[in-house]
Amino acid sequence: MMKLKLLAVACFVIFLCNTHALAQTGTGVVAGQDTSRRVITTAVPFLLISPDARASGMGDVGAATSADGFSSHWNPAKLSFINKDMGFTLSYTPWLSNIVSDMSISYLTGFKRISKTQVVALALRYFDLGDIQLRDELGGATGQFNPREFEFNGTYSQVLSENLSIGANAKFVLSNLSGNIATLSNDTKPGTAVAVDLGVYWTKDLVMGGNDSKLALAGVISNIGNKITYNSSKNKDFLPANLRLGSALTMNLDPYNTITFALDLNKLMVPTPPIYELEDDGSIKVDPNNDNKPVIRDGKDPTRPYLDATFSSFGDAPDGFSEELKEFIINFGAEYWYNKVFAARLGYFYENPSKGDRKYFSLGLGFRYQKFGLDAAYLVPQTRNHPLGETLRFSLSFNLEAADEESVTED
Repeated sequence: MMKLKLLAVACFVIFLCNTHALAQTGTGVVAGQDTSRRVITTAVPFLLISPDARASGMGDVGAATSADGFSSHWNPAKLSFINKDMGFTLSYTPWLSNIVSDMSISYLTGFKRISKTQVVALALRYFDLGDIQLRDELGGATGQFNPREFEFNGTYSQVLSENLSIGANAKFVLSNLSGNIATLSNDTKPGTAVAVDLGVYWTKDLVMGGNDSKLALAGVISNIGNKITYNSSKNKDFLPANLRLGSALTMNLDPYNTITFALDLNKLMVPTPPIYELEDDGSIKVDPNNDNKPVIRDGKDPTRPYLDATFSSFGDAPDGFSEELKEFIINFGAEYWYNKVFAARLGYFYENPSKGDRKYFSLGLGFRYQKFGLDAAYLVPQTRNHPLGETLRFSLSFNLEAADEESVTED
């Protein structure tokens, strides 16, 4: 049967356009290296996909926007500022529907306020990659398999003062790309990992033009955890550890009209692929005196110890600081509410061409009625026939009970 890495390529080749995933070996060597496009690669990139239609409609911003049921994904710290006592949310996204018809992402979460300053939550994310045809090493069909991935997440959020809160997620990740396939050279198994997210959220009431406004700033480090493997301990891949910095300005224009502008900056805390020395025939040169490791011409060894690799990822790009800046993803969005019932959203997502080249606008609508909420978002890529074209997200929210005024910290 196929080796895991070949299977992973089959699963993710269409998933590539909206993640940082590229097929790579356990050493981080990308076959046929391209020195002009050094896309950072990770395992389980589905952890970075926006789970909800509200944030998606705003260009995937979420670190500093007002708290809602999906806050655990964007910033666990802001969840303690939610103005509800308990609630549930559900979202569904048909994924890459322009290419396949059986891929989807589902997300279910529930939160509960346990005191005036503390909120806890649980969440489940399910990524269904659809059915694929398995083949043996001679190319013969051996049956079908349904690759799928899960994230189980627990959140704790605590208000520290009138303006400041902190929060954390603890998560377990299961990535079943091949089941338990035995090959002539190796056995494969589902990959597992544990990780944490840490967030901080600060908000301040302002008066602008005679109207009440609110400024919020936030920082989140997510998916800090062990490397994941599907076969040998020698072949391990990084989780998509990520730094997100966010800001949001909400202006109450009058008692009925409110508008928010939000900006997020994201950077993966994962080694940048180095540039390797090449042999005359174009193959990557290896050092026989160093376990046949590839010889690096520019950049740093991506197999260095985990903590070193994670926190030195801000200075390991072969082209220096200019390339590090290219690794920041820019998310910008605006949200308009009328009477806290109807919402319209607009956003933009930008990724540098040498780091993945995802660029798209997004549109969204929202509706709230008593305890219920419904949101939808639509992506508009900048290129024709893009795999992300016609991507729709739908989110439902249900708040069982409004919080008492004394425990409400944010509108």
